[in-house]
Amino acid sequence: MTDRHSPAARAADPSHHNAPVRLPAAAFPTTTWQDWSCTVRLVVTDPDALTPAAADLRALMARVDLASSRFRPDSELSRANAQAGRPMAVSRTLLDLVGTALDEAAWSDGAVDPTLGLDLVHLGYDRDILLVEDDPIAVEPRAAHRRRWDDVRLDGIAGLLTVPTGCALDLGASAKAQTADWAATELHARYGCDVLVELGGDLAVGGSKDDWQVLVAERAGDPGQQVTLGAGGLATSTTTIRRWRRGGHEMSHVLDPATGFPVSGPWRTVSVAAPSATRANTCSTGAIVHGAAAIDWLDAAHVAARLVDRAGRVVTTGGWPS
Repeated sequence: MTDRHSPAARAADPSHHNAPVRLPAAAFPTTTWQDWSCTVRLVVTDPDALTPAAADLRALMARVDLASSRFRPDSELSRANAQAGRPMAVSRTLLDLVGTALDEAAWSDGAVDPTLGLDLVHLGYDRDILLVEDDPIAVEPRAAHRRRWDDVRLDGIAGLLTVPTGCALDLGASAKAQTADWAATELHARYGCDVLVELGGDLAVGGSKDDWQVLVAERAGDPGQQVTLGAGGLATSTTTIRRWRRGGHEMSHVLDPATGFPVSGPWRTVSVAAPSATRANTCSTGAIVHGAAAIDWLDAAHVAARLVDRAGRVVTTGGWPS
């Protein structure tokens, strides 16, 4: 990436910029597994670190899940949503996750909004995506929306979270990416080696290695573009997966905060390299929400991006290799 504010994202082979390429065989110790309805991948440069680092990553994901899952009734987030309007004592983990979600909402001027939980439930996304079933009954948009994330209250000293009345938080747009950031930073510090952590479409690296090879694609197994990631994070947001049907219409988990309904703009997939996986995810999701204005918005954010329109055409911006 050419912008001095962003991590390096460049073509892995300058002679093949326009050709889909696949990653070579893993050069470093790697382990993968399925969790959070996605593929988890951990890569380290020290073979001795792989097993304990994987155990640490699993433990971190379990802690985040218990704090912030919208799909388990015993999570702190579910309980806070259930008692909306009243303060609830929560863990530092959830305070940090909600605080980041609110910061990203403010930074994106509400394009990425964590207060759309009830809208997702209204559309049928009220359980793990693997369990969501199609429904022939049509749904209409809920009442007119306004900025609700401004009304969320966090008291870091007392450890209290207050969800606004008539609202429910959903941290799906930031918690997974933030977990990848946490893991990359913590595992690098703990084991002293370079680390790459990928949780679904959210990827973060830790350490000094500046030539991680990453295949950017719309979904696992698809052809894509191999790039080199030098620092920070990379995220891909897409409307092509996590889909279901309501009343004969395709639904997506990427919602327009202005309507509470799935976005209908020109972009189906956006990938972004940024100083962190969290900010990359905000930019990739926000770009889909911004639609026709996405390229100018991404340029103003000083990030490099790869956008795929609904016809499959690719547009790049901000120094992303073409």
